[in-house]
Amino acid sequence: MAFAGKYQLETQENYEEFLEATGLQNAKTEHKVVTEVVQDGDNYTWTQTIPGWSWSISFTIGKECEMESIKGVTFKGTVTMKDGKICLQFPEYFFTAEIIDDKLVMICVTPGEKGVAMKRVCKRI
Repeated sequence: MAFAGKYQLETQENYEEFLEATGLQNAKTEHKVVTEVVQDGDNYTWTQTIPGWSWSISFTIGKECEMESIKGVTFKGTVTMKDGKICLQFPEYFFTAEIIDDKLVMICVTPGEKGVAMKRVCKRI
């Protein structure tokens, strides 16, 4: 799947519940999140931006690398590709992303029996 491109948030489900579950209640925003994915083979740079804030990670599929979570926690992780989905275990949640009908669909699930799943659908811009 080709992930490269720029995407704007179209819809999201369980956003506030997810923020609360991850301790990011203060991150609530009404701005449209823009996600930009630069892809060169298995090498990616993934950036999310809202006015006044930006977060970016770079990784290679299948290789461990050091990254920073959205809470500023530095961690080592290995991004994998499974069934066309990018998968990564962040310290606060499990992340998947895939392209469905030319839209970027991201799902973040917090750990535990009562894990909260947030789903974001972003249209290509």
